[in-house]
Amino acid sequence: QVQLVESGGGLVQAGGSLRLSCAASGRTFSSYAMGWFRQAPGKEREFVAVISWSGGSTYYADSVKGRFTISRDNAKNTVYLQMNSLKPEDTAVYYCAAGLLTDWRALIRPNSYDNWGQGTQVTVSS
Repeated sequence: QVQLVESGGGLVQAGGSLRLSCAASGRTFSSYAMGWFRQAPGKEREFVAVISWSGGSTYYADSVKGRFTISRDNAKNTVYLQMNSLKPEDTAVYYCAAGLLTDWRALIRPNSYDNWGQGTQVTVSS
């Protein structure tokens, strides 16, 4: 089990950037694939990006590809989401999650993750 705490959300104008962080507790952080998801009001939670336990592999939703970058620092037990060229449709609560699966087809689904943070609000104004 890991406990996750997100930070870095806020209000930004369209075209701007934000960097989200997710700090994890526990010695087994480096064993987990880490994902970012988001949920807008009235919508289902959707996949944003995932990174493998080593950081060597990443996968992105088409809607953020080329604008967002996921990375991790296992020495600091932290995963990041750099968000550039933000759009109003990126407005949502962003969650990080930890999972032990290795199949990307599974890791794009929220129910593949056992551990979730509390979320951080990102609001992009037009």
